Amino acid sequence: MSDALLEEFEVLESIYPTELQRLSQHDIEIEAEADDIPDGAENGKFYVLKLNQIKSINLSLHAVQVTLCVHYTDTYPDELPDLSLKHDDPKIDESDVNKLLADLRKVGEENLGMAMTFTLVSQLREQLSEIVRFKIEEQNRRESEKERLLLEEEEKRTRGTPVTIESFKAWKAAFDKETALKKAQEEEERLKNLTPKEREEWKRSTTRLSGRQLFERNKIVEDETLVEEGAVSVDVSQYERTKDDDEEQDEALTFSDSD
Repeated sequence: MSDALLEEFEVLESIYPTELQRLSQHDIEIEAEADDIPDGAENGKFYVLKLNQIKSINLSLHAVQVTLCVHYTDTYPDELPDLSLKHDDPKIDESDVNKLLADLRKVGEENLGMAMTFTLVSQLREQLSEIVRFKIEEQNRRESEKERLLLEEEEKRTRGTPVTIESFKAWKAAFDKETALKKAQEEEERLKNLTPKEREEWKRSTTRLSGRQLFERNKIVEDETLVEEGAVSVDVSQYERTKDDDEEQDEALTFSDSD
């Protein structure tokens, strides 16, 4: 182990007394977690205000933690150390790990020739904070979408379905059918409690015309009778006067001077 690496280990152990574990002269592991917990995230929960209700998003933010595994080569710090991550957090998937490692290697390349472990751990903590914020935004988006769908369903339920000619006809047909069936059932129940004579009388009564129907039918009959009894045939030709008739009448009316 080089003196430079030994000195770096001593500095790291003073900064991370509980997080750092030295495995060998060239291998260490450092636990890292998000260092910038968003406002409102407490006790592993993030509280958001939605539709005048406070809801908690259980992201277990303090559990967003990974372990940085570093293997130093003999040419370190002029060469980038081998970096890997291990974790057991279900909220961190393989794409998150790949992104974190790519970012760490980029920062390491920018710090070649210098002790870079502290810089790498600091960068890792910042990236974990970004992941936390992203997870919260995603959860907020899902919650908002869920509430939007619920509001739409409630609005449809209270507003009802717009009535069209086709939908009204379908409803009317179903309504008439249901009404007729209900009426038939009621009549059947009523007939069960009648004697044969009463049943026959009831059937005759149902075939009688209503008062309105009788009135309209009698009115039609009376109108037809009036037309037949009061009809008078008139020969219009008898009342037509011709020009010859007028001339004959003028000739008959001739007066003398003596008159």
